[in-house]
Amino acid sequence: MASSARSGDKKVTRTVILNPLPPPTPSPPPGWYWSLPYAAVALFIATMAALLWLTHRQDAEEQRMTLINDVLWMEQNLSFQFERNNAQLTQLGPELFARKHPDATTEARLKRALDPESGMIRILWLDESGAVRGAEPPYTENHLVGESSGTFPSTATYRLARSLGRPAYSDAYAVIENQTQFEVHTPVFDSGRYLGSVVGVYSVNEMLSRQIPWWFSERYRVSVTNNLGLEIAAKSKVSPLSSLAYEIPFEPPGHGLNLNITAYKSEVRWIPLLLMGSLGILATAIVWSLWQLRRHMQRRQAAEQALRSEHAFRKAMEDSLNSGMRARDLNGKITYVNPAFCRMVGWSADELIGLMPPMPYWAPETLERTLAVHQMVLGGNAPPQGMEIRLMRRNGERFDALLIEAPLIDSDGRHIGWMGSMVDVTEQKRAQDLARQQQERLQATARLVTMGEMASTLAHELNQPLAAISSYNTGCLNMIGRGEISPAELTGVLEKVGKQAQRAAQIIRRVHAFVRRSEPKCEPVDVNAIIREAVGLVEPDAQRRGVSITLDLAEPVPAVAADPVMIEQVAVNLIRNGMDAMADAPRAERRISLNTRLQEGMLIFSVADRGKGIPPEVAEKLFAPFFTTKEEGMGMGLNICRSIAELHRGRLTFEANPGGGTIFHFSLPVQS
Repeated sequence: MASSARSGDKKVTRTVILNPLPPPTPSPPPGWYWSLPYAAVALFIATMAALLWLTHRQDAEEQRMTLINDVLWMEQNLSFQFERNNAQLTQLGPELFARKHPDATTEARLKRALDPESGMIRILWLDESGAVRGAEPPYTENHLVGESSGTFPSTATYRLARSLGRPAYSDAYAVIENQTQFEVHTPVFDSGRYLGSVVGVYSVNEMLSRQIPWWFSERYRVSVTNNLGLEIAAKSKVSPLSSLAYEIPFEPPGHGLNLNITAYKSEVRWIPLLLMGSLGILATAIVWSLWQLRRHMQRRQAAEQALRSEHAFRKAMEDSLNSGMRARDLNGKITYVNPAFCRMVGWSADELIGLMPPMPYWAPETLERTLAVHQMVLGGNAPPQGMEIRLMRRNGERFDALLIEAPLIDSDGRHIGWMGSMVDVTEQKRAQDLARQQQERLQATARLVTMGEMASTLAHELNQPLAAISSYNTGCLNMIGRGEISPAELTGVLEKVGKQAQRAAQIIRRVHAFVRRSEPKCEPVDVNAIIREAVGLVEPDAQRRGVSITLDLAEPVPAVAADPVMIEQVAVNLIRNGMDAMADAPRAERRISLNTRLQEGMLIFSVADRGKGIPPEVAEKLFAPFFTTKEEGMGMGLNICRSIAELHRGRLTFEANPGGGTIFHFSLPVQS
């Protein structure tokens, strides 16, 4: 809240922030205060990550166990199929060797054995010498490639099966169209006599295609590798593979063949991913929120610290003020006082806050006026320049105070009361009264000095009427003694004596009026009349110096509120200064012009001389006290004149005279 006061020409602006209770000072949090939430979030994330990792590991282990079980099932299924096929070949052997060409029943059994689900693509039967007696379906060796060409059927496997007396499997070999085959030789005996061997030809590709069920191929890629690790057959779909794989020997047929089962990548498990993503987003949001909260708290703590520092600074300012500050609400109840106010009135803040009028520091003899001032303030009519009131201290001592009131506005812009600034002006008023009295004495002294300087001229002026009176008186006495005067002549002489006596009395009256000391007064005066009185006072001196005075006074002029003696003193001083300035000028050029005029609500009295003018170095300190260019001057004339002008709310200025010399302007406000 701001309030302003004007004392003389000085404007004082005060800003008061009301905050009687300082904000509490919170204790700083311990070092682990901000680390604990982050540690809790990190622990939560680590726990959830460990849980998800364990779940993933358990899922992977379950998938591996499922793979092993499925592979064992497939291996067992293939083994059962080989055993069934061997049993069928063993049953077909006696029928195939019983006659030269198979009958219809045998043909049917051959076709049933060559069912696509069995994996066999051809059946041959070899006699006891190893020669091929028949084949279903018939074949040529044109389908064989590479090293397999010329080795079908396998002679080594034939001999091995005959010697072992049980089925034997051959090595895998390549055929056209990137196919791979192997054989199983099943020896046939009749009452211990070897009849030959029935050979079942398997296609690895067909076996994988037929023997691997659809649900197995949907989960896994199945391939067969040889003893060199080269893949010779596979059943797969185009899909990314996982790192989960299993390898087992392909028994039978063996001979270094291996079954490789690789699991396909399973479908994305969205629930764990969503859970992990949600946890990540949640953790990020929590960390971000904690970070923002920490920044907010840090900014808040910085703001609170700044507020405490600002409050301490403002409190120190308020406590160090010599001006009393008092806040009141809209009803006039006191809500705040500063220490200076308490020292001024003698009551403590606890005793004053909450009081309603009349206040204990109101002087009883001025209670009505103080109450009127209070009502004026509450009504919003307090003058901005402040008001002087008389108050009372606790010990009964009276003092004068300058009270300045302004609206009290809160942070929301609402008018919540009134803020008053009070300054003890008792000593200031005493000093002003003393200064005024000294100024009056100085002005009276200056007038006496002026009269002293004019004493010889005034004595000469008084001597003339007195000498005339004396001459008229002597002449009358002589003529009466001789009896030579008539009553008519005596009357004429006495009239001349009376005029000379009036002339002397007028001179004495003017001197007496000019030098007498009286209390300053302010009354409507005619400035033109005062100027004429001043001219009459200095006219004898002007005649002695050979100075002519011309008047150009505006008629009529409005009355101005002034002290006539002070205005006459200004006129006399300015005229005499003009005469002093022309002391070295030729007598013909010694002219002073006096004029009055109205301009912008001011009555301006001007005195123009024809002297040498005022040098710039003199003009800077012309109105300074005790500065003079005269050998016997006091240096107070123009200073007193300016003081009189300011006392009457006017001005005293000067400028160069275009015709040579200086023009002084003395302005006074016109009464409205």
